[in-house]
Formats: sequence, structure tokens, C-alpha cells
Amino acid sequence: MNSRSCWIAIWLFFGLNTCVRAQEAGSCDALKGFKAPKVEITKTTSVGAGTTEAIPWNQERTAPLPAYCRVEGVINRRTGVGGEEFGIKFALAMPDKWNGDFLMQGGAGSNGVVMAPLGLNAVGDTPALIRGFAVVSTDTGHTSHHPGFDFAFRRDQQAYLDFAYLANAIVAELAKQIIAQHYGKAPSYSYFSGCSTGGREGMILSQRYPTVFDGIISGDPAMRTGLSNLAIGQWIPVAFNQIAPKDAGGKPIITQAITDSDRKLIAEALLKKCDAKDGVADEMISDPLGCDFDPAVLRCTGGKTESCLSAEKLAAIKKVMGGPKTSEGLQVYPGFLYDTGITAGAPFRGILSPGPGVFGPATTAMEVDVEKEAMANVQPLVDSMSTDLTTFANHGGKLIFYHGVSDAWFSPLDTFEYFKKMADANGGLDTVSKWSQFYFIPGMFHCGGGRSLDSFDLLTPIVNWVEKGAVPDAVIATGKAFPGRSRPLCAYPKHAQYKGQGNTEDAANFECR
Repeated sequence: MNSRSCWIAIWLFFGLNTCVRAQEAGSCDALKGFKAPKVEITKTTSVGAGTTEAIPWNQERTAPLPAYCRVEGVINRRTGVGGEEFGIKFALAMPDKWNGDFLMQGGAGSNGVVMAPLGLNAVGDTPALIRGFAVVSTDTGHTSHHPGFDFAFRRDQQAYLDFAYLANAIVAELAKQIIAQHYGKAPSYSYFSGCSTGGREGMILSQRYPTVFDGIISGDPAMRTGLSNLAIGQWIPVAFNQIAPKDAGGKPIITQAITDSDRKLIAEALLKKCDAKDGVADEMISDPLGCDFDPAVLRCTGGKTESCLSAEKLAAIKKVMGGPKTSEGLQVYPGFLYDTGITAGAPFRGILSPGPGVFGPATTAMEVDVEKEAMANVQPLVDSMSTDLTTFANHGGKLIFYHGVSDAWFSPLDTFEYFKKMADANGGLDTVSKWSQFYFIPGMFHCGGGRSLDSFDLLTPIVNWVEKGAVPDAVIATGKAFPGRSRPLCAYPKHAQYKGQGNTEDAANFECR
């Protein structure tokens, strides 16, 4: 452990006055004796090669894992508000055949669960643990009683601070100490990769702890949850409620505001306008910023038929896609891009498919006070909006953003606009492109899924960028939605364009243009 890491550890660990000395690599069981203030090692397990782990969100299983040492523990166990037990729980996996690097995997939703430390985000088909990384995960300081979106922990100030920004840096530095003790040397390089809440965590780390990680991958970040909730939980439902038919009690039936036939019309017109701009009609819009679709082309010129949309529906669609604005026209959260997933139905509803799911609990409200709600929904502890990344960049840090263009929870334009502002604040895009990139993922929903190529490896490029100075070029993507198809993902301002000849299912026949 170098002197800088030692100092950070001293500061983070509540007054720790000595650093753990790196020792000869020992047995996993020996780590039960690891000591650090306010740290409890609760379990150590030597896991044999060939085991698999369930992936919480889809119950699929990973490929057989290598032999590894798993260390579990808790930091700062305490009794908090309401007599509830809190503490930052973590799990660290250290493979027998270590590549010398460390990766922290980001959380999801409200966290509160220690997910298996495998390193699954943006790694294609090969989790980081299988590649030889030591991998750590954490619940960020609380236990979720309803896994997914249980935010009751916020009544406890320390728990909220841990979730907002403290826990990941603390766990990362502890993990580095344990790794050093187990292998006899500290990690050569440290990486972070997460999506959604994990994406926000990556941004927070680059902004508030700029020297802890050498490379960060931030996907579909939940960077302004309060304002995105204003968009999807109030602005969009209200716009659709205003045009929806009413039930016997006079309440709007929001699921009937835009019908299946309406969505079919929109989807067909959108593809007709923007699909082939990349040189091939393939049900993918490779250049979302270049898509100039206007739903007004579907306006009824006579009576309403199945082949056109009424003026009120078109107005509602434009309002929804434009994002929440104040009565004076001030944009408080970005709008959404026209993409293939906006008309998708259950279970992963697109922006133009109002109903239960992504839009939260059903609301029958007919108005929303955007000014009032915007003020109430700014969350400075959690929001990750600082653009000064000079320390991160000067430290040699590399930062990759990606965002699904059909994400209905968090607008890809919010992440993109942050990236542009960050670039402006740090010397301009040409300068920032030496250490940061942004990728749109066409058709992808929130962190995956959709009519998209949602399997891609960003870990290999960022490692090569950090350790070899190789700036990422095209990243190849595949996906279950289009079997046998591959495409290059291109960093902004480029997009994938067909070269004009060759198999249109093969990424080799496309270029970043």
C-alpha cells in the first residue's frame, strides 16, 4: 500500500492510526483475523472452482467461476433511528489466479443488498471475477426490507449519508487493505463499474473521491432521481391523463390514452424516418441525435381514422417527449429521444406506453406544479452534478459513460448533457476525449433489454486505456434481440454507419462516422 492510499485509509476509517502491512499471501481462513477499527470480518469462505452464482435480477447463472476466497464483513455496525441495526456490509472475492487488479461493482435501486461480487456490469459474457479481478460489492450501509426500492433507511442520517456518497469509498479502501494482506501486495489498478444507482455511484466517486479509482464505467446513471421521478411520476402521467378517456367515476384511464394501434403507427413512422439513416434498415436507430422524427406527420387531416392521430394526442406526445417545463418554459429535466423502445408495452414500458411499471403508482392527477416539485426534488447529497474533474483527470483517471437510448427511467439526454457540460468545464471535448467517452446504446432500456444489442464489454477497453494508454475505438455489441447480429458502439460524436457493402449483420461492415 503506498503512502497516499495509507493516508486515505486513515481519514476514511474514523481515525485509524496504522495501516495494515502487506504480508505473504496466506490462506483465506487466515483473514478471519484481519483487524481494523470498526471493521468486523463475519465470514471467510474458500470457494472451489466450477461453482456458479445466481444473478438476482433474472435468476440466470454465471459461467463456472474460478477458485476464490470470499470475505464478508461489516463496517461501523451501530444501532440507529428506531432501534434498527445499520452498518456497511460488504463481500470481497479474491481469485486464486489474480490478475493484479481490483474492481468494485456498483449497486442497484435503493441498494440494501450485498450482491454476489462477480463484476457483471458492461463485461459482455465474461464477469470480472472470471477474468482474474478481485471484486467487491456492498449494500452501502443499510438492509433493504423490500429489495429493489426500499428507501425507509433515509430517516437515519448516517444511513442516508452512507448511501449517498460515503460507503463506496470506505469499502473500496478497506478492500484494498484486505487484498494487500491476502496477496502480499496492493492492487496495481482499481476500477469501478455500475449501472443505474451504480452509474450514479461511479459519477460520485469521480467527483468526490477522484483518486480512489483509476477507471470508472457509469451506465444509465440515476444522477438526478428526484427530477427524473418528477418526469416519469408526474409530468408524463398528467399529460396522458389530460387526454385519457374517463371511467364511470370520472377518473382518467391512462392505459387508454395511447392505444396499441397508436403506438404501432408511431413505431412504423419512426422507423420509416430514421431507421435507414445509418445506411441500412435494421430496426435500429444508430444515430439518435440525428433522428429528426416529428409525430406531426401522423396528424389527421380529416376525421380520426386508424391511420392517423388526433391533434390532442400529438400535443400530449410532444409534451411527454419534451420533458417537464415550468409555466414560463424553463426546462427542469431533459426530454427523451425518439427511439425504437418508446412504444414498447409491458413489462418494460416505453415512454409512450403509460401504465403501471416504470411510471410508478397510478396517479389520476390532472395538473402538476413543475416549479414547486422541481424545487422539492433537488437532492444535493445524492445528485452527481459536479463538473470539475481536474483532479480525477490529472490523477490519470479514465471515465466511460453509456446510456440506453430507450431508457424510460432516466433520460439519456440528462447523462449526455452532463457529459457535454463536464467537457466544457475541463478544456473542451478534444481535451476530455483523452480521458472520457460517452456511448449511446440504441434501443436499450434501462441498463439492458429492448430491441437492442445490449451485451458489450467496456471493461477491457477501459483497462487498456488506463494501463496501456490505448484510447477505445469501436466497442462491439451483440444481443438476444437480434441473434447473429453485431454492431460497433461508437463514442460521441460518432455513430455506427454501414460501409455500403458486405453482410449487414456483421459489425466489420460498419464504421464509426
